[in-house]
Amino acid sequence: MDVRPNPPLAAGLTILASGFVAGTTLLAKMLGTDTLGPPLHPLQVSQGRFVFALLTFATAALILRPQFTRPAWPVHGVRVLCGWGGVSFMFAAAAFIPLSDATAISFLNPVVGMALAVLFLGETVGRVRISAALIALFGAMVLLRPTPEAFQPAAMLAVGAAICLGTELVVIKRLSGREGAFQILLVNNLIGALISTLAALWFWKVPTPAQWAALAGIGVLMAGAQSCFIQAIRRADTSFVSPFWYATLVFAALYDMAIFGVVPDGISVLGAAIIVAGAGLLAWREARLRPAGAVTPSAASLSGTATTPPASLPLSPPLPPRSRAPDSRR
Repeated sequence: MDVRPNPPLAAGLTILASGFVAGTTLLAKMLGTDTLGPPLHPLQVSQGRFVFALLTFATAALILRPQFTRPAWPVHGVRVLCGWGGVSFMFAAAAFIPLSDATAISFLNPVVGMALAVLFLGETVGRVRISAALIALFGAMVLLRPTPEAFQPAAMLAVGAAICLGTELVVIKRLSGREGAFQILLVNNLIGALISTLAALWFWKVPTPAQWAALAGIGVLMAGAQSCFIQAIRRADTSFVSPFWYATLVFAALYDMAIFGVVPDGISVLGAAIIVAGAGLLAWREARLRPAGAVTPSAASLSGTATTPPASLPLSPPLPPRSRAPDSRR
């Protein structure tokens, strides 16, 4: 069914999705600390995220009865492993460092995806892309506070999340265009529920009633974020909604301040701003290079991640050789 363009609604849906995603990280932090009871292991928290998201999408499938095609199971499997690893690292980081810091560092994933695309997909990188990557990496170094007195070891967990999520972006390119968005979301959460359950068995313990509610909340919020973003990019260009996705940082800081009383310091604000500038430059450049009407894999890029900025994907489909003009600035 065709959907009429509606940029204001698309912007609102993207902001709503970013609030939902930041909410999943907040709940993960509450579960990883003693806020709702004895802390739960990050692997158990990520299991809850996939299991309850699967239940949400399975219920929607029973109601909507969408048509399915044969899934590319190996590609889905690799993608879910990367997404599950990113989610687990992110949830672990959220328990130890400010949510805004963990969220900002995880936004390095488009840079990681760009580097891996060069290595494994043969994509070309020019001055603008390299500059964007260096800007974002510098912002990450600011947030990591690389001095003996200020260094936060737990911040490396967020770096691990960025690496996993960046790898996932490369796999998304292989999967995009082959299957419907709803099918990708359902299959992703199905495989993720299986993998995360096997991993969590070693650390699983009975949650308190409040922790059960928080686990369910993570899954439902992530499913809501995925649905909102897909609806957003049906109503506006991905390049238009991209800047609104960085509202996740604002929501994360507000949630952390309201619940845990954590106020971002000057270094956190500076580092986050630098990373957003680098990722934003990358998104802007890719929007200029993308041919009119091109479809990116962004619609399904939320399916395994915690805070992936979908519109920052540096993996848009290449132009046909004859229509592609050389551009050393890429």
